[in-house]
Amino acid sequence: MRSRLDQLRIAVASGPPAGPVRPEFWRSPLRGPWLTAVFGLVLLFGVIILFVTGLLSYAAYNPNLSPVNDQTPNKGLLGFYLFTWPTSPYWGYRLNQGVHVTLGIVLIPVLLAKLWSVIPKLFEWPPVRSVSHALERLSLLLLVGGAGFEFVTGLLNVQLHYIFPGSFYVLHFYGAWVFIGAFVVHVTFRLRRAVIAVVKGPRAEQHQPLPAGEVPVAGGMGLISPQPATPTISRRGAVWMVGAGSAGLLVVTMGQSFGGWMRKTALLAPRGQSPGSGPNGFQINKTAASVGIRASDIGPAWRLTVRGAGRQIVLTKDALYALPRHEAALPIACVEGWSTTDQQWSGVRLADLATLVGLTGDLPPVLVESVQRGGSFGRVVLAANQVRDTRSLLAVEVNGAVLSSDHGYPARIIVPNAPGVHNTKWVTRISFGEQA
Repeated sequence: MRSRLDQLRIAVASGPPAGPVRPEFWRSPLRGPWLTAVFGLVLLFGVIILFVTGLLSYAAYNPNLSPVNDQTPNKGLLGFYLFTWPTSPYWGYRLNQGVHVTLGIVLIPVLLAKLWSVIPKLFEWPPVRSVSHALERLSLLLLVGGAGFEFVTGLLNVQLHYIFPGSFYVLHFYGAWVFIGAFVVHVTFRLRRAVIAVVKGPRAEQHQPLPAGEVPVAGGMGLISPQPATPTISRRGAVWMVGAGSAGLLVVTMGQSFGGWMRKTALLAPRGQSPGSGPNGFQINKTAASVGIRASDIGPAWRLTVRGAGRQIVLTKDALYALPRHEAALPIACVEGWSTTDQQWSGVRLADLATLVGLTGDLPPVLVESVQRGGSFGRVVLAANQVRDTRSLLAVEVNGAVLSSDHGYPARIIVPNAPGVHNTKWVTRISFGEQA
């Protein structure tokens, strides 16, 4: 009886079985090293920008402060680059997330085209030829799977569809590191070939039909069909078509990052997130009703507790509103990529609230808690530099009007250059020097 190894050798020697593992199964005359290389080089630069802006977005949460901010367990060395996120420029996070999300969406046609161009490689025969080939195939699996995971979860997050298991914050973080590891391996093996293919141009690729009865042999990196169909579009035409798709996505996406009147052009942005016109008429992520805020939570019985240095004071709404006010023109920018234009906020400086409990000079981080129930969005720790910034407010008014309930009445945090989720709404307790 033949061993399984002998059976495998016989199967390999007799050629691939019928179906997608045969090179002639794939008949598009467009596939080849040039087309794949063009899409690959575009993705090379795009993915680098996405990865860097993604790391910066993670750093903006100040995950080193406490378990309150950081939901990523056992990140270990993966947090090597973290630093205290600055408060200037005040529009920095808005720019970072606008680029990250918009570029991610714009690259979707390029990613799909790249995957289409190399799909014959996924069905190579034999599946594994050597240890090095097995490692390359594994990196390809992680590359394709990682890219799909990151882009799909990112799109779902942008659309506020939290249907994936667990926290997007954690899943996207680990998914990014798996993907970028496979990406680096892939680029190391393929970059030189890609550059050569682009320099030679598409005319250097010749499709040669096989003589009758000859077993197909993979050519052109296994991408060129040995039995191509009649072309209906040129390779350059295919590149232009993909580019037009990306340009179209740019037009209907970027408005959500600019805000203002341009938000109307963001046809792919989530609908129903604008409260209408007036001083409070700018975008929100969650309404008071959607997170279970009751009228009694923010009514006459509402109190603000300020703690620090062993002292505690409790303020009614009237007492808080009677404190000296300051103003700051700041946007709200969220991880989902949307942002508002600068809004004129009025409220009490966080540093002044620290003074109420006897804290001056080098102020500590502050734990901010909301009446919002459940999840992690009702608590955040702000870093010491955020507390010290004179633009960091416990806001009670916006654009000359009292905050609406959806915008955090009776008081909300507004901090320059911070993720929107850190601008906690419906604040009820502020604890200086506490991080858990």
